[in-house]
Order: sequence, then C-alpha cells, then structure tokens
Amino acid sequence: METMPAAVARPVLLEELQPADPGARLVEDASPLHAVKVQLQVCIGSASMTVGELLAARENQVLRLDRALEQPVDLLLEGRVVARGQLVAVDDRFGFRVTELPLPLKV
Repeated sequence: METMPAAVARPVLLEELQPADPGARLVEDASPLHAVKVQLQVCIGSASMTVGELLAARENQVLRLDRALEQPVDLLLEGRVVARGQLVAVDDRFGFRVTELPLPLKV
C-alpha cells in the first residue's frame, strides 16, 4: 500500500481589500424570488350585464364602467390589488404610473 505524503500548511498572501463604493450593494439579488417573473393586469373598471345583453351587443357599442375618470386604476397580481395609479401613454403603448401602494410589497 502506498503512503501519502504529509500535508504541508503554508500561509496564503491576499491582496489588500479596496474600499467599496458606499452606494453599491453587496449582493444584487439577495433573494431568488427577485428573479421570478409575474404577470400583472391593469383593471380600469367593470360593468354588469345579463347574458342576453351581452349576446345583443353590437360593434361600436359603448359599455359604461363603474369607475369615474378621475379615479385611479388598479394594478393586479393574481387578482389582488398591489398598486393603484394612472394610465399613461408610452410611445405607442399604454403604460401605468404607480401613485399608491395600498399593501406593503415585502418578500
């Protein structure tokens, strides 16, 4: 049977640590949950009608929603309101500007 040579401990020289930028984060995404993608929906209001009224609907018909123009719209995650805000135009798309966070968003 072959014998192994004895391990020899040696000191390791490390480079001097440079001071970090005080605004920099030590870890960018401390929680793996930060990388999970979610699907959000914006709800601008709702309307109630019978199935008969829905079946009788015509092109260009206007449905009156239950929300006033000046009221904020809801940002939903899994059917729950996580923020409220305003619809805005972003280039040729709709956007959402957050104006209220009714629930604290914590992980």
